[in-house]
Amino acid sequence: MHEVLAEQPSHTGAEAQRRGDSAQSPTDPDAQPLAAATPAVISVSPTSGSTAGGTPVTVTGTAFTGATAVRFGATPSPSFTVSSDTQLTATTPPGTGTVQVTVTTPAPALSSVSPASGPAAGGTTVTLTGTGFTGATAVQFGTTSASFIVNSATQITATAPAGSGTVQVTVTGPGGTSNGQPFTYTTAPVPALTSLTPTSGPTTGGTTVTLTGTGLATVGAVRFGATPAASFTVVSDTHITAVAPAGTGTVQVTVTTPGGTSNGISYTYSAAPTLSGVTPNQGPTSGGNTVTLTGTNLTGTTAVTFGATPATSFTVLSPTQITAVVPAGSAGPVTITVTAPGGTSALPSAYFYVSPPVLTGVAPPSGPLSGGNTVTLTGVHLIEATAVRFGTTAASGFTVVSDTQITAVVPVGAAGLADVTVNTAGGTSNPVSYTYLPAPVVTTLIPSQGPVSGGITFTLTGTNLAQTTTVLVGGTPAGFTVVSDSHIVVDALPGAPGTVNVTVTTPGGTSAPKTYTRVGSPGI
Repeated sequence: MHEVLAEQPSHTGAEAQRRGDSAQSPTDPDAQPLAAATPAVISVSPTSGSTAGGTPVTVTGTAFTGATAVRFGATPSPSFTVSSDTQLTATTPPGTGTVQVTVTTPAPALSSVSPASGPAAGGTTVTLTGTGFTGATAVQFGTTSASFIVNSATQITATAPAGSGTVQVTVTGPGGTSNGQPFTYTTAPVPALTSLTPTSGPTTGGTTVTLTGTGLATVGAVRFGATPAASFTVVSDTHITAVAPAGTGTVQVTVTTPGGTSNGISYTYSAAPTLSGVTPNQGPTSGGNTVTLTGTNLTGTTAVTFGATPATSFTVLSPTQITAVVPAGSAGPVTITVTAPGGTSALPSAYFYVSPPVLTGVAPPSGPLSGGNTVTLTGVHLIEATAVRFGTTAASGFTVVSDTQITAVVPVGAAGLADVTVNTAGGTSNPVSYTYLPAPVVTTLIPSQGPVSGGITFTLTGTNLAQTTTVLVGGTPAGFTVVSDSHIVVDALPGAPGTVNVTVTTPGGTSAPKTYTRVGSPGI
């Protein structure tokens, strides 16, 4: 009969203790949480078998994952299968007497440490890369233990203890102790950062950032949080330029030299801005008007452009709103863009530069003080008229007929000239003159009578007669000559005997009537 006994701790754990490697205990204040414990055999079933071997034995315990050998005494099992982290099945080899069953797991292997140097005072965060790190129990810099965190089976983050010279970094796990990788303690000064510009950029990365500080001449790494810079250039001992990698949120930018890792300076990844609207969406080619841009992520905007031309000025009111003073531009549509720490965004719809309106004439050019008459304005760029004014008074109403013509109802006004202007999004037109005329007044008609056959003239005296357009004698237009603003000579018309009304009409209105009497020839 061949008897087997469970052994706890396993063979590999005992070896580790004999080599003097430090093992963390639950009471150790620097103890790190381990992904797995040292493999331990708790029981075997059955506990005996043939001396010829070949007996299947179920081994129960802990930390069997990755087992590389099962031994019965000093003799390896010819075959075994790991069912789980707590159980495996092994075939017994030939043997005699009572033996110990042990389970061996692989030793860790270390391929690199980064950075490979740091200050003698310690404190450098070092990334260890390799294999078999699961369940690591110790990381040592030479003979000095370091605090560490097992990130994965292939990576450990350790904090270098104080030291000097070049030492070997090793990792001890359930399967043993790894090979060593060199780490050099240097007396070089720890780099220090004082500022970075800009302090933010898009989540996609790509922003070139200038780092300012001291002790930067030998920088071997620049990190944004835990992510290495896309690239960096050492300009001098006090300046570095680095291209930000992609990222999110606010991270600490650090640099690492043989002297250690610097303090961190905050860098913020900003979402890209968006533009959704502009009000108003058109204005004069001369610029100078203020528009309101709406969108998102507009905080920190550094530029607003209309086409290729920067805004005259702009003010960020909130993350969703900017006011901008429009620069001069050529008639037609342009794209508005904003540039913020998160990138550049364009407005989906265009902003339109509108040519200023130009007036060439008004017809008729005069009318009564009471207004109410309709005039026709001619010119160009009139299609988007928003107002028509006579002096400072708005027209009673207007109709845009085409880009070259507007009809307007004249408002009440004072006697004399008034400047007529048109307003559009392109600005205010040049003025054209319109004259408000008082109504004509007739004070005398001499002679006040004449023959029924006509053939004579009579003179009207009064005021505001210069622009007379019609003289009616008994309701019939008569020939006339304007002598001055106060005199008109009128051709008397033939007609039936009796009295008729004489009126004068100008653009200012129609006069009150005066009477003219037609006298028949005396009878015989």
